Amino acid sequence: MPADLAVIGLGPYGLPLAKAAVAAGIPTLGYRTGPDSGSLSPAELRRMVSGGFRQATSPTELGRVRTAVICPPTPRGEDGGLDLSQMETAARTLAAMLRPHTTVILESPVPPGTTENVLRPLLEESSGLRAGRDFHLAYSPSRVDPGNRDFTPANTPKVIGGLTPACTESAAAFYGRLTDKVVRARGLREAETVQVLETNFRHVNIALVNEMAVLCHDLGIDLWDVIRCAETKPFGFEAFRPGPGVGGHAVPQDLTGPAGRTLRMVELAQQVNSQMPRYVIQRSATLLNEHGKSVRGARILLLGVTYKPDVADQQSTPAQEVATRLLELGACISFHDPHVASWSVLDRPVPRADALYEAVAEADLTILLQQHRTYDLQGLSVKAQLLLDTRGAAPTGAAHRL
Repeated sequence: MPADLAVIGLGPYGLPLAKAAVAAGIPTLGYRTGPDSGSLSPAELRRMVSGGFRQATSPTELGRVRTAVICPPTPRGEDGGLDLSQMETAARTLAAMLRPHTTVILESPVPPGTTENVLRPLLEESSGLRAGRDFHLAYSPSRVDPGNRDFTPANTPKVIGGLTPACTESAAAFYGRLTDKVVRARGLREAETVQVLETNFRHVNIALVNEMAVLCHDLGIDLWDVIRCAETKPFGFEAFRPGPGVGGHAVPQDLTGPAGRTLRMVELAQQVNSQMPRYVIQRSATLLNEHGKSVRGARILLLGVTYKPDVADQQSTPAQEVATRLLELGACISFHDPHVASWSVLDRPVPRADALYEAVAEADLTILLQQHRTYDLQGLSVKAQLLLDTRGAAPTGAAHRL
């Protein structure tokens, strides 16, 4: 069966898109661009294959589709900006096979101007085709929320911005097969900047509530009760909750383009959020000290080491830094996570607690870093000698909250 769609990059952005396309009845070709972090269970793969999915065995297959979506990850590089190398490699691979009338869409997070100033020349140079005349070129910010059961690709609006109005309409026609609502941006840069705003909105608001957590603890104020009350306001407020740090694939951008314009709010938010793992260590040491124990030699159990509840993804999880600092202070750490079979820190395997309740009872301190649905926090808090809840998920009074 010929494919209508090629998804180039089967990582955190491409794999959900491929699943959504197959669910919508679109024959889909998946092309890996390298060590993509997305994975499919054998059962998921069988379901997708039966629905019209197949993985490409050669780049030549990319020249036989009507729509190609480029979506490799763009992690933070050594200079602090986004590393576009995987996106550029994917573009060169596609360009060599690009045919006239193909619609090419970029979904990877990128600085504004990237689609036109980086992707477009790569596609045109190798293909000999011209964007906007021989093929359509557009950008659409990825709106993936792993583990969210309420919002799926079908009911999440898709923003589209094209090089030309015809490019926008071609991309909109494709995404109209996946979602109930398509929103047309004025152009490529506007669509790219939607992604920047959405990502930074999350990080800035998490930073605000993280600062509030530290302040409220110092003042003896129950921040979680404050949030509970504040979120009853029907306008002008959206509830965010503190935590041990911010993980995930969406990297906050304080450099918004070639001019290197710095967003000071985002820069400050990054500083605040990056301090939260250290604050968790500080609170842990204080709790142990109050109970006559030292971090050195203490048995500390970490619950939930993924960056998000109910998913296996560990991208930029704050659990890594928390564990690293505990080891450096001489603690004896172990972990439990229903989605992670094995875990390493500082190139050393961390013991996994298979008997959860026994491990909680034996630990001098248990730190909840991620609130997976399977955790019975009422029951765990009864067993724990000390429980530090960094997510505010345990019943009131059952644990020490961040």
